[in-house]
This record gives sequence, C-alpha cells and structure tokens, in this order.
Amino acid sequence: MKSFRDKRRDGRPHPARAEQPRPRDAFAAGRQQAAPAERRETKPAERQEAKPAPRVLARREGALPAERLPLILEVAPNADYALLDSGAGEKLEQYGPYRIMRPEGQAIWQRALPAKEWERADAIFTGDTDEEGIGRWRFPKAPLGETWPMKHDGIDYLGRFTSFRHVGVFPEQASHWDHMAGLIASAKRPVKVLNLFGYTGLASLVAARAGAEVTHVDASKKAIGWARENQEMAGLADKPIRWIVEDAMKFAEREERRGSRYDIVLFDPPAYGRGPKGEVWQLFEDLPGLTELCRSILTPKPLAVVLTAYSIRASFFAIHALMRDTFAGMGGTVESGELIIREKSAGRALSTSLFSRWVA
Repeated sequence: MKSFRDKRRDGRPHPARAEQPRPRDAFAAGRQQAAPAERRETKPAERQEAKPAPRVLARREGALPAERLPLILEVAPNADYALLDSGAGEKLEQYGPYRIMRPEGQAIWQRALPAKEWERADAIFTGDTDEEGIGRWRFPKAPLGETWPMKHDGIDYLGRFTSFRHVGVFPEQASHWDHMAGLIASAKRPVKVLNLFGYTGLASLVAARAGAEVTHVDASKKAIGWARENQEMAGLADKPIRWIVEDAMKFAEREERRGSRYDIVLFDPPAYGRGPKGEVWQLFEDLPGLTELCRSILTPKPLAVVLTAYSIRASFFAIHALMRDTFAGMGGTVESGELIIREKSAGRALSTSLFSRWVA
C-alpha cells in the first residue's frame, strides 16, 4: 500500500506531520511508524544496530534497453469495480455491492451524473481530507461492517473501510496484474515473484494463481494479516506464498547477500514513509538504490521489473530514465507512462499514478 496519492506530490512530509505515517504507509506501504500510544522502549540491541553504509551507485555500461512511451494502461468499468463518476474533488465508485464516495484531488472537472446518483452512495468518507489525516466513514442508508466480500477476476478478497479512506485495493493496478500473469503463464517454467510494499496481497494472489512462487513483503503486520485473510478467502491457501513483515530495502539487501534471486520484481514504494524500526524512506533519495537492488536480485533469465510511483512531483520521464539506466546492458524494453481508470459516466480518464517497467 500511493488519498495520500492526491496532494503531497513532491514526496516530502509536511513539517508539522513528519512523525505521522502516510495513510497507505500506515497500513501497508512497507515502512510503518507506530502511533504514539504504541511506542515502546528501544531494546539495547536495537539501539546498537549499526546503520549499513550507503550503497555506492555508478552508471552502468552497456546499451540502454529499447523504450516504449508514453504507455497509458487503462482499467475500464467491469462487474467487480467501476468509477461511476467524478468531479468537484470527489469520485463515486462501485466496489462490488457498494457505491462509495471519496475525495479525489485530481477530479478538477464537474460531475457528469445528477446529484441524485451521488446521493445513492452507501458509504461516504468524511473528516480530514488531507492524505495524512484520519477521517471516518458515514453510511447514509444502513450501518455497514468493517469488511465486505469483493472479487477481482474471480479472486475473492475482503474490502475494508479504513480510517485513511482506502478500501484495500487499488484497481488501476489490474493492468500490471494481467501483464504479470501473462508473463508467468507464457514462461512455461517455475517463476519466482517478489512483491515489495505488497499491501493487502492482490498482486501476490494473482501471481500465485498463475503458477508462481511468491514472496510478499510489507512492514505492516496489519496489512500482512489482511493479506493472509485474502489468501484464505480466495481459496489459494495451498499456493506457495511467503508473507514477510519487514522493511523493503532491508529485505532486498539481505536477499542480495543470500544470493536469493527472482524472475519478476514488483515494487510500489511510497513518496515518504517510516519502517518498523524507524527507518526513513524518501522516494527521490532512496529509489535509485532500491531500483539497483531489484536488478541485482534477478535470476539469469528474468522476466520483468515493475515500478509504480504515486504522489510525486515528477514526470514519468524521470523514473523512465532511471529504469533505462539501471537496466543498461540487459536488453529488453522499458515501458513507461500512467495508470488510468476510465470513468463510466462521461468516459473521462482519471490518472492515478506513474509507472515504469522493464520487460526482458
């Protein structure tokens, strides 16, 4: 678990909120900081833990991969999910049986549907609309439970009303999931997938169903618990998925030292976050090192590396150039652009994030 995606697009914490987790980080972005009431005394062993030396980065030699850009990956309305309408800073979505209304900073146009359609919402997020602020859900028709059953392409999972306005799935990622499943199926060999900042596990479940052995990493115990629930609910308990509660950067560094290798790496980092032991993540400072790590833990015959970036003040050309430089000498193609959701009412495109992926 990048709405926290809507406002602080420069990736820097607000000075007055620097000690608060961003919403997605707080649940699953992979670098969570405990709430003040949950703080505990640091153990001596933790205080004495030496910080590893910064990774030394150098531009790689070799021909740059081919490039394909801009690539716009679109999610259209379907039976499981639909963006019904948007405008005036809000969006109206259909998640399974429920019609949900939430803030959407990028919806600067006017609503296409009449007010009576918006008034039919089953759940409305209220309160603090700042991405770092906590809000509540209001249920105009009848009180709803914290969770409800959902589906994605036949995979059952749990939707959940969280205090940071998210519901446990980012439907725009379906384009990446479908692409990954195709790569796994066409490989016709065992495939290992690493999912960093894995949130509630939909990408991991898609990969496992396609036949891959999956390692799912997130620093939030709560998110990992939710992901395990989703695995059970999806009927995929027999699939090989390792659920790891860990800081993403530390885990990748340890895998590099161990010689562990993966055919596909997904990483969906926040703009800013904190790890379980106070590790600070700043996207523009730390992303180059993590991208280099992702290359270093690939198998000799890798399939893809997929990066998604939310809430940053940058063009996709920035992460495109980073990915091409990082994968110099490996051939393949770097495809970069935006993930969008196509609106049902007026057909407008709501952009949700930037992405760049290297495909062998």
